[in-house]
Amino acid sequence: MARKTKNPIDASHLLKSSSGTLAQIAAKTNSLTLLADIVRQTCPDLPAEVWHIGNFRQNCIIIEVISSIWGQRLQFERMKICQQLAQATNNDFNQIEIKVSPYRNKQAPINQQTPEAKTQFISSKTAKQLNEVAENAPESLKRKLQQLARLAKK
Repeated sequence: MARKTKNPIDASHLLKSSSGTLAQIAAKTNSLTLLADIVRQTCPDLPAEVWHIGNFRQNCIIIEVISSIWGQRLQFERMKICQQLAQATNNDFNQIEIKVSPYRNKQAPINQQTPEAKTQFISSKTAKQLNEVAENAPESLKRKLQQLARLAKK
């Protein structure tokens, strides 16, 4: 029986091959990075968090922005970006489509380390009214209303 080698196998050939799914993903990722660099160099004053290259198809690049204001800012630079893209890609990409994706603009809620307990207060006048309503209410509702009225005493 032949011995198996214990040397690790280099998996980089999967990325370097021209036919596999990983190779296609790697190629597209590299292309998107290059296209983003071109846009970044053309508009250096545009903040990186407000836009990204969403996709590319045929001869068009889709740039996604977080608001229409930034989309309008890119509209002013559209021709300049198209010229740079055409030069850098040998005229493979010469159109830009700008899309607004507002859901990228949402911020994640800030988690607090010590969540404060919610305290509920009601006035003594409200507690008195709840007790009056509880007098004529069915038994299960009466207990709940009286429990609410006790919050005024705390």
